[in-house]
Amino acid sequence: MVLKAAVIGVGMMGRNHARVYAQMEHATLVAAADLDTAALEPIARTYKINVYTDYIQMLEAEKPDLVSIAVPTRLHREVALAVMQRGIHVFLEKPISASVEEGQEIVDCAKKEGVKLAVGHIERFNPAIIELKRLLDAGQLGRIFQIHARRVGPFPPRVEDVGVVIDLATHELNLLEYLTGSQVESVYAEIEREIHATHEDLLTGILKFKDGTVGILDINWLTPTKIRELSLIGERGMFSVNYLTQDLYFYENDYLNGHWEGLAIMGVSEGRRIRHNIKRKEPLVAELESFVQAVADDTEPQIGGEEALRAVLLAQRLLESGRKREVVWV
Repeated sequence: MVLKAAVIGVGMMGRNHARVYAQMEHATLVAAADLDTAALEPIARTYKINVYTDYIQMLEAEKPDLVSIAVPTRLHREVALAVMQRGIHVFLEKPISASVEEGQEIVDCAKKEGVKLAVGHIERFNPAIIELKRLLDAGQLGRIFQIHARRVGPFPPRVEDVGVVIDLATHELNLLEYLTGSQVESVYAEIEREIHATHEDLLTGILKFKDGTVGILDINWLTPTKIRELSLIGERGMFSVNYLTQDLYFYENDYLNGHWEGLAIMGVSEGRRIRHNIKRKEPLVAELESFVQAVADDTEPQIGGEEALRAVLLAQRLLESGRKREVVWV
């Protein structure tokens, strides 16, 4: 069975959703909608599909089986509810919403209507992260002491309705709980607005997990080059991930044993550097293939609404901490 797919919002992410659906074996792109006619023209021309400036009209005319929603965050609730109330499965770009309250409405609607709801936490489909999770679960790092996530880059004019905490930190908040297998219990944030007109564009955050792991978030829209890096320090060494190149390295801890002025010493020493062989794949392709498969097989999407809602809750706690300048418990 080939499922009919449509895309609402064909900005930067929506265009890529259209491209991926158009190349799929088990889904076919049938339509796209956007208020911007100039953005729709190349989509219509490239994929030979119908395009609409009114997404409700598109839903009624095309009757797709599933829809990707890639509109500004402030519109997620309105658009997602309209799609799901017509019995159509939804892939919603992250964050699920700008607030926990709106996100809960989306989750509740999906349950009420009996449709699949997947949320675009794309790094979970990055092959380097998938392999890292496998190695962590196998005990290669031992107990995790600290995770340092760095997600920085230039200012994106397209994002006007939320700041870096909701837009970017939700990636890491979801991912760090997934990798550790532990929940964040408290947060502390320093937040600044340097160039954005209305929202914060810099976050330095500290997370404390229930298992004792410490997380550090370095996130901004102020860096003139795009950097996406993750490092994990633990008993047996350090993992280092570059999300963009899908490189995964392990720096081995060659335990140092010795004596100094009569004191016994056991510490950390530099061991081997191991580069893990990663079979690269575009994460968006893997993500949308997983969503299509969940719809076809009537199974739960890999990252559903409840899990995505947790990331927004943690983001809101970081914003609260930044305002109060104090530790906030989750």
